Amino acid sequence: MEFEETCGKAAYAVRNAGALVITAGAGMGVDSGLPDFRGEKGFWQAYPMYERLGISFVGAANPEHFERDPGFGWGFYGHRTNLYRETIPHAGFSLLLSWIERFRLDHFVVTSNVDGQFQKAGFSGERMLEVHGSIHHLQCTTPCSMQIWDNNEVIPVDASTMRARAIPRCIRCKAVARPNILMFGDYGWISARTDRQEGCFDKFLDSVRQAPLVVIEAGAGTTIPTIRSLSERLGRQPLATVIRINPREPHITSPHLSLACGALEGLSGIDRCL
Repeated sequence: MEFEETCGKAAYAVRNAGALVITAGAGMGVDSGLPDFRGEKGFWQAYPMYERLGISFVGAANPEHFERDPGFGWGFYGHRTNLYRETIPHAGFSLLLSWIERFRLDHFVVTSNVDGQFQKAGFSGERMLEVHGSIHHLQCTTPCSMQIWDNNEVIPVDASTMRARAIPRCIRCKAVARPNILMFGDYGWISARTDRQEGCFDKFLDSVRQAPLVVIEAGAGTTIPTIRSLSERLGRQPLATVIRINPREPHITSPHLSLACGALEGLSGIDRCL
């Protein structure tokens, strides 16, 4: 199916939807200039210092660093905090918001991204499920309590060594704080915030179960298939249409739709047909 024809079918589904679920992986942020860490080479291209050290994304995103060497642990996550704060969400976010308003769509966002770009673009935090947590929230490494608080820390990072010059501390016990993010091999993540979001998402799904549902999936890969699996599960509901936007792994079974392109290109194509 040609690109424009698929965009037309996707536009028809959006125009006639009763509810919208936006599911997004790391590829959603690429058009904003964010790295997607695809494979070791992709990660090392974004962080060449780690290539010199022979450390992969899995090795860098490890909670043990905050206990053994917090300056190193916060080097990676401090840099990402600063990057996400500086990043401007691309126009695709605004297109999605415009469709929600134009067609009065009840909606929810589910993302594996921890960057907070949807909220920054104007999406409500009340309609958000961040399945891996958020870099904009912190918790204690111990943890001394189940408390989660906003990340308002200033974290300068030496780019030549990828070490943080300041270490965030727990607001209760002053131990090292860490991002409230589910990392690799992580047994200390406090999931309470994400659990509350998941409860809200379940209620949303119950409320729209009889409505024609459109799922727009953007930039979700197969390495960690959490988002893709959710999209496909939602797509098995009666009256549901999944629109998968992915430049490398676009395949999805009929009657669902696939666009082999980046998020902004795909969303712009659909918008032209609307």
